[in-house]
Amino acid sequence: MVDMSSRPTIQHVVPLDEWNAHPDGAYAPASLTEEGFVHCSPDEETTLAIVNAFYQDAPKPLLTLVLDVDRLVSRCIWEAAAPVPPPGVAKSTLFPHVYGPLDRDAVARVLEVEWDDQGRATGLKERD
Repeated sequence: MVDMSSRPTIQHVVPLDEWNAHPDGAYAPASLTEEGFVHCSPDEETTLAIVNAFYQDAPKPLLTLVLDVDRLVSRCIWEAAAPVPPPGVAKSTLFPHVYGPLDRDAVARVLEVEWDDQGRATGLKERD
């Protein structure tokens, strides 16, 4: 476990409807209750691997919140994936886990996942 809270941004994947469900409050996905933290990723490449491994059937559009770590109220700890990272991600990759809700003030940008004809995530684009 490594505390890398000085790292500038991290990313979190969320369906649009879930993100918009409570626009006036902090965002707390089910993983916060179930696992005690919010799953995030360190960069776009890792985010796309996560989307392709775990979000193929998620409601669309699928967003990526780019979070400014310095503006999070909750602690961000960088930890190894357990049991293993998704396919295409190095075993040595550390993942940012936020131990509390995501503050909307910490959202620096909102991107949308782009998909190819086979239904694979291929990139992130600015949200219209």
